[in-house]
Amino acid sequence: MRAALSRGPRLRRAAVAGSFYPGDAGVLSAEVERLLAAARQPAPGAPRPKALVVPHAGYPYSGPIAASAYAQLRAGGPAVERVVLIGPSHFAAHAGLALPDAELFQTPLGTVRVDASAAALAAALPQVSVSAAAHQREHSLEVQLPFLQRVLGAFSLVPLTVGHASPQDVAGVLRALWGGPETLLLCSTDLSHFLSYGEACLLDRRTAAQVLALDADAICRDQACGCTPLAGLLLAARRRGLVPSLLDLRNSGDTAGDPERVVGYGAFALHEPAAARAVPPGPADREGARRRLAEGVHRHRAEVATGLARAAVASLFGGPPPELPAGEAWLEERRACFVSLHRQGDLRGCIGTLEPRGPLFQELVSCARSAATRDPRFDAVTPGELPALTFEVSVLSPVEPVPAADEAQALARLRPGVDGLVVQAGDRSATFIPAVWEQLPEPREFLRHLRRKAGLPDAWVPGTTLQRFTADRYREPGGPGGP
Repeated sequence: MRAALSRGPRLRRAAVAGSFYPGDAGVLSAEVERLLAAARQPAPGAPRPKALVVPHAGYPYSGPIAASAYAQLRAGGPAVERVVLIGPSHFAAHAGLALPDAELFQTPLGTVRVDASAAALAAALPQVSVSAAAHQREHSLEVQLPFLQRVLGAFSLVPLTVGHASPQDVAGVLRALWGGPETLLLCSTDLSHFLSYGEACLLDRRTAAQVLALDADAICRDQACGCTPLAGLLLAARRRGLVPSLLDLRNSGDTAGDPERVVGYGAFALHEPAAARAVPPGPADREGARRRLAEGVHRHRAEVATGLARAAVASLFGGPPPELPAGEAWLEERRACFVSLHRQGDLRGCIGTLEPRGPLFQELVSCARSAATRDPRFDAVTPGELPALTFEVSVLSPVEPVPAADEAQALARLRPGVDGLVVQAGDRSATFIPAVWEQLPEPREFLRHLRRKAGLPDAWVPGTTLQRFTADRYREPGGPGGP
């Protein structure tokens, strides 16, 4: 059954407000500020850390230790705009790392926006999936948000639970999302569990020494419930030359618990080396980061869009119908599209719409099926052909008129390689999507073949109108250009 389209932003509601931390906004705000005020503050001129390790128990137990980490974010420097938050999955078993299907995370202090672009970049990685269940009850991430809301104000979030994964899996995701000073990495983990006070102190001191040595290989599950996210962060930090420091190391016997059976808590800050901090990122660095992020989003969307198109055609031959993927809000926008099929480099079908009739997901599925069965230039695709086909999806911008009284004006206003074009004269019309420029790079030939497709004379016909549009072009790996 296809997922229903949501009417508004998908919200991950607070699961542990009123239990792990106060459920009343005023009480919660006052409690967080009290904990932050009691924590050691950053030294004057100290840089803001690139990464933090924080505990995730109820605030009476681990709140003071967590506050020692969050207080460091009040150091000077560029504003933190994005937080990449990783923590263990306590309730839902899953492979790799899991993003939520939500667009907003809720606490009593308001909502935090999930960073759609960065989440799409993460989702393009093979070790990352989307799981509502992994986040629904998970407290390891949620308890961090009120601290972040009070210290940072506005920021976006990339929340990832870590299930059956390796430290290398985690480090790979952190590497992809590393960013610059605008991005904070945050690892949520408690330390030893349910030992006596003395035993916990010994084990937690050993764990702290391993963290300070960036010894990702040494930490095991007995030492930290979030040992995999922690080891992954240490692995990434070691590769980047981050410098760790211990902020606080206590357990529940020191705060509000029974000393005979305690849980350990540690807070650590990891700073970039002084040489890296001394040179702030310039425009070229920021532009490079934005470009890499955009490229990652494009690769992810290409995989999703062409996969849906392939599934739509396969469903004509008995395969399951494609479903709206979770966490892909762009597929719910009203956008028009074209779907092209190719075989061994030759066009095998292309159908699309210029005006959206519904959400992009529905348009994509409909156009893919029509391209396989209703393009009048070709016979319908057969089941045996499907493995040899490659798919391309062009998602269109709204069309706009191209004022032109004659062919010379039309040619002067075309943007080769950029514009798709619609020509109309009387009751005849035709469309070329921007990909056609690869086959017809000369504007005069482009326009001539477009008129021919419409059944119009080669010469400009009085009353001819032109419209243009651009397209986000998503191709399967190895797929050729399409018309």
